[in-house]
Amino acid sequence: MKKIAICLITTCLLLTLQPLHLNAKTTIVMRSLTYSRYIESERAKALLSRLYEINSIAKSNLTSREKKNLRTEVLSIRNELRPINGGIYLSGGAIILIIILLIILL
Repeated sequence: MKKIAICLITTCLLLTLQPLHLNAKTTIVMRSLTYSRYIESERAKALLSRLYEINSIAKSNLTSREKKNLRTEVLSIRNELRPINGGIYLSGGAIILIIILLIILL
């Protein structure tokens, strides 16, 4: 029984820690899909349009201070969008920990 549990845990860890091969095109598509659920309110539309503006800016021409300001603005926009969507956010580590605890307890 112990060997089966160890094998299952090892398999889960190997499958979750596997590197993903993505290209830039898919990343942009994934971002647009992630933000599409916020389109319900006008404030969310304004925030999303600002996010898309920031993503389209050529950041190689900016100074380090301007880049830092853009990063803080993006983080504040994302923090504003979180309550609009609602829901519970779990990190990958938390999910793995829950699965391991369930395996140990059951």
